[in-house]
Amino acid sequence: MEQDDPAEALTELRERRLGALELLQAAAGSGLAAYAVWALLLQPGFRRVPLRLQVLAAHRCGLRPAVGYELNPWLVALARLHAWRAGCAGSVCYRRKDLWKVSLRDCRNVSVFLAPSVLPLLEDKLRAELPAGARVVSGRFPLPTWQPVAVAGEGLDRVWAYDVPGGGQAGEAVSSRIPIQAAP
Repeated sequence: MEQDDPAEALTELRERRLGALELLQAAAGSGLAAYAVWALLLQPGFRRVPLRLQVLAAHRCGLRPAVGYELNPWLVALARLHAWRAGCAGSVCYRRKDLWKVSLRDCRNVSVFLAPSVLPLLEDKLRAELPAGARVVSGRFPLPTWQPVAVAGEGLDRVWAYDVPGGGQAGEAVSSRIPIQAAP
């Protein structure tokens, strides 16, 4: 077998015109690569969020106002679609904003669905901004140093409820809280 010169092979590939079958193979390969990236990196954000963590669930429990913050525009659009389908589009609000730049000082009930790596930073933000006694519900991953007042669900649907410790923002304890119930 004769070894081809790499420079010669590259020149031959550059000068060659692709046929229909080769274009189809390139398109299919590109589509497969795009799907693999989506499945590994983006799709986890589209997985089912436990019902207790959705703004719609908070709204149905009577908590007002019900506002959701999300950076991913696709998830914001999906959440708005769910609110519209549930007949709550005029009563709940989804905003495409960075949670780290939003003030939570007026919030009394907060539900979070974040990766474990940012939860220690979130604890600091919640402690600094929320009033004492506010309720925080964390889905899938517990807050690292806070002690939960309730735990409900199993596996991916597990949630932890916390009451903000007394060191938070000055204010009265909160009587209206996100209810935590065990999954059926």
